[in-house]
Amino acid sequence: MTILATGDVRVPTAPSDRGVGPLLRAWRERRRISQLELALRADSSARHISFVETGRSRPSEEMVLRLAEHLDVPVRERNALLLAAGYAPHYPETPLDDPALGALREGLERLIQGYEPYPALVVDAVYDVVAANRGVAMLLEGVPERLLTAPLNAMRLTLHPEGLAPRIRNLREWRGHLLAQMERQIALHRSGALRALYEEVAAYPLPEPVAGAVEEEAAGEVPYFALPMRIEHEGQVLSFVSSISTFNTPMDVTVAELAIETFLPADPATVKHLRTMMP
Repeated sequence: MTILATGDVRVPTAPSDRGVGPLLRAWRERRRISQLELALRADSSARHISFVETGRSRPSEEMVLRLAEHLDVPVRERNALLLAAGYAPHYPETPLDDPALGALREGLERLIQGYEPYPALVVDAVYDVVAANRGVAMLLEGVPERLLTAPLNAMRLTLHPEGLAPRIRNLREWRGHLLAQMERQIALHRSGALRALYEEVAAYPLPEPVAGAVEEEAAGEVPYFALPMRIEHEGQVLSFVSSISTFNTPMDVTVAELAIETFLPADPATVKHLRTMMP
């Protein structure tokens, strides 16, 4: 079974009334790049970069896009820079249920279904679940219905004290990993929605373990090659390491903000359990 939620991804962007110069300067400083270094990368001059940042010179549309490329500005924010400079947005934002993205949706469905019995899901810029396979649905068994209403949010489901959190045997470590991941994204994206989500889930209390939960195995029994998420399911502790993939050089805001997360079994016992549950 695949869960599919469609619609626009709406994430607040930086205000455009500040002008493009201060916004470009903010991105350059965030990337810790000097005006000279940016000028060399963009085939310009430090003097011109300075004039653009102070508002003495209006950059061309092509220059805005070039500077944004070398500053690794997210696609949504590139549109914000263009608007601040007085140009039309360059990148469309197509709703995921639009017929134009039919091939993309079908490809994502096939990808995560092909990964079964291992869990895989697709999330947007604020971790709302766009699609998920049966492996994810299996892990969500027992989660209260009120947490499963659309739009599902992967961070809330994982860290909420009534969600998966009580069943995660190494919750403190996994929680720290997820919060650090969100902090890195907040540093890259100007997203008030992502910041609000971070503040919400970071404030969740650490839950008490579920009564009768399987105890954590002695450290060192399995030589993990990456930090695993160790979660109980039907009396068995399953161990997964996660991998996140995004689209290369996206030309649409919606597509740029999609991420595919797959969970690879980290030990033979997990492989055996999943294959037994979903032969």
